[in-house]
Amino acid sequence: MDQTPRVAVIGAGPSGLTAAKNCLEAGLDVTVFEQSDQVGGNWVFNSRTGHSSVYENTHIISSRAWSEYEDFPMPEDYPEYPNHRQLHAYFESYARHFGVMDVIRFEHWVDQVTRNEDGTWHLKVTGPDGMAVEEDFSHLMVANGHHWNPKNPDYPGTFNGTWMHSHDFKGVSDEWRGKRVLVIGAGNSACDVAVETARVADHVALSMRSGQWFMPKFMFGKPTDVLGSNMPTWVPNRIRQLLFTGLLKLLQGDYYRNYGLPRPRRPVLSHHPTINSDLLDFIRHRRIHPRPAVRELNGDSVIFQDGREDAFDLVVACTGFWISFPFFDPSLIDFSSAERVPLYRKMMHADFSNLYFIGLFQPLGCIWPLADYQAKLACQEILGHYARPANMRLAIQEEAANPHLDFDAGGRHSTEVDYHRFRRDLKKELRKAGVEIGRPPAGKPGRYKDFSRAS
Repeated sequence: MDQTPRVAVIGAGPSGLTAAKNCLEAGLDVTVFEQSDQVGGNWVFNSRTGHSSVYENTHIISSRAWSEYEDFPMPEDYPEYPNHRQLHAYFESYARHFGVMDVIRFEHWVDQVTRNEDGTWHLKVTGPDGMAVEEDFSHLMVANGHHWNPKNPDYPGTFNGTWMHSHDFKGVSDEWRGKRVLVIGAGNSACDVAVETARVADHVALSMRSGQWFMPKFMFGKPTDVLGSNMPTWVPNRIRQLLFTGLLKLLQGDYYRNYGLPRPRRPVLSHHPTINSDLLDFIRHRRIHPRPAVRELNGDSVIFQDGREDAFDLVVACTGFWISFPFFDPSLIDFSSAERVPLYRKMMHADFSNLYFIGLFQPLGCIWPLADYQAKLACQEILGHYARPANMRLAIQEEAANPHLDFDAGGRHSTEVDYHRFRRDLKKELRKAGVEIGRPPAGKPGRYKDFSRAS
């Protein structure tokens, strides 16, 4: 691969946009392939491709302060938790500002990616006219997202009513009025869907397998992630967990006694937090009725683990997504069953030095600013300014064995990181490339507005 670098980016969502932006800033030849007709990925409501997972009233669950790209602030008139229309406009503005629009091929499906004998990447792509084209690239950045391929649960029996995954939930209309709805799950999508549905439906039940912690969007007048960012990263994880657990117990009381919810077995930050300020109120108002895990389906009804059987017209499964790369042969890349995704800094593969995954992580916070860091690091390696660890397999093993927090095992946490610790890790790698983070602006401790090569 002694040729002039030519980079392909798959996806023009938030991570793909920042990948392309960093390539352009680094002077690299870059092409972005996007299957939709516009930028934004998941945040394009009613995307023609069906890739989008947002619904009509979706708001982001991380604050504006910790979601904006650090070199491109969101408009000052945006609320602290912007909605999907504002975010889509923000991504379009970002792409135009940095010239990314000029390198995107819209309505281009990447059908297959294979390795050439010289180690370069061979892409087979179908354009909007249905014609297939094939191109070679020296480097590949994968940013196709990991919240688009629905993971549906498998229960004994059959259900006669309407079944959908949260991926296909786009809002509640008058058709939902008078319906009995079961929402399965306890994550952010499940709680959002349950609350939205309860505004119209006659009866809404929320089924969850185990206890979860539900964090409000605001605590002490501040967005919750802003409050959490004030705690120094050197504070031991156990102390952080105990402080937040005690605070939630003080504010919300006992989950089982006050809400009929199962009590969490482990402290806060043992699993990905659910951010919702309305759920507990709706439960106390008896608009949402907690239920245990589903045992089986029985025609027009659902039987729960405690033996209770309730009739429903509609079931919404908010049960997560598969990590999928349909353009790779599974024998080459397949993380669908991984408990810890085997990538260094959640981006570098041990076997392929010219392959990068941008945004393939789930932070306690927002992906986009840290995807910007990842893309910047990838560009530094392409330019020859950064050297990855000599023993990548060992480095990946050590990273997987020492997660930022002691998350519950399982695919749900295969890409989980702590926002501020992961930011620190990526800054450390960038310093190895001679890239220093600029001083933060006033009022935003730890933030930056520009990068500069260290002398």
